[in-house]
Amino acid sequence: MIDVRYVRLDQTKRMIVISDIHANVNLFKKLLEKLHYTEDDYLFINGDLCEKGADSLEVVKYVKGLSKKPNVYVTKGNCDLLHRYVLNDNKEIISYMKKQKNSILNEMLSVFGKSLDDFPRFEDVAGHYREYFQDEIDWIESFPIAYETDEFIIIHSGIENIENWRQTDESIALYGQAFYEKEHQADKIVIVGHWPVVNYRAEQVTSNNPIIDLDKKIIALDGGNQIKVDGQLNALIIENGTYSFTYVDELTEEMIVQKDYIDKTGRIGTVTYPNYDLQIIKQEEYFTLCKNSKLGNQQWIKNEYLIDEAEQTRCKDDLSTSFLSVKEGEKVSVVNNECAGYSLIKKANGEVGWVPKDCFDLQ
Repeated sequence: MIDVRYVRLDQTKRMIVISDIHANVNLFKKLLEKLHYTEDDYLFINGDLCEKGADSLEVVKYVKGLSKKPNVYVTKGNCDLLHRYVLNDNKEIISYMKKQKNSILNEMLSVFGKSLDDFPRFEDVAGHYREYFQDEIDWIESFPIAYETDEFIIIHSGIENIENWRQTDESIALYGQAFYEKEHQADKIVIVGHWPVVNYRAEQVTSNNPIIDLDKKIIALDGGNQIKVDGQLNALIIENGTYSFTYVDELTEEMIVQKDYIDKTGRIGTVTYPNYDLQIIKQEEYFTLCKNSKLGNQQWIKNEYLIDEAEQTRCKDDLSTSFLSVKEGEKVSVVNNECAGYSLIKKANGEVGWVPKDCFDLQ
């Protein structure tokens, strides 16, 4: 049975849930500032403090300080537990450490000017962690798998579709994929992170905004922070029985729309992990209509993102296949301004898609 801890909430206070900080302490602080977070709020941090970004140890330090304040609750995420591989002498993690430089495992070495190559025996790396970072490891291991309130279950990845959800296997709770596509039998709303929400939007307008599905009793939060080029760090806000959200991201370039553009194509969709294989149907000057080999749906792919590998046409990355309308004077963030004819932009409402460059007098 997984470790579940109950929290009785004061319904007059605001509840905030954030997941998947992924080692970006500055973005996390920026989000808390945007929220005007105070100690009077309930703050749930739903796993994956670490990995992907460059500051895992700094996030751990900062959240550890936060957790000493009232009403702050942290759950385990799969990316927070990589130390277990080293401490259990599981050498499968070595290839990951060599490939993923932005890892808490490498940070705990580089702080002392060391790398994996400086340890002749793998067990010596474990000794280094125990000697210098046992407090951090113990703190992370002290997190529960889930928090439960009268109305909610806050858990990183999801729960099993069984009568007693507390019997969920820890691997499902931490590593399970695509929870929103599944069912559950809990009588409460399950709030999860872990699986980027844009992965569910293959046939919808591209967006990293949370999915709040009260009928299905699932709220999915992972905005693809540090994983998607247009990703964002989301915060779910529950106050007075209402649900809202806000986000921050790392897009820094902005443009002002110079003239209205109304999209009449109706083209929407997203290419997302791991469905990159395509079959070409029709080519146009700027976009190519393709059939997604795995999903079977049709998607308009920007030509610059099409690549051929081993006689297979693929989209080289996650990509919006949505076309957006914009209004004169509207401020948008730039995702990609290097392609011919069209710019990939992100609107203030979180929608990501293509608009003609002449909307910005860019030709």
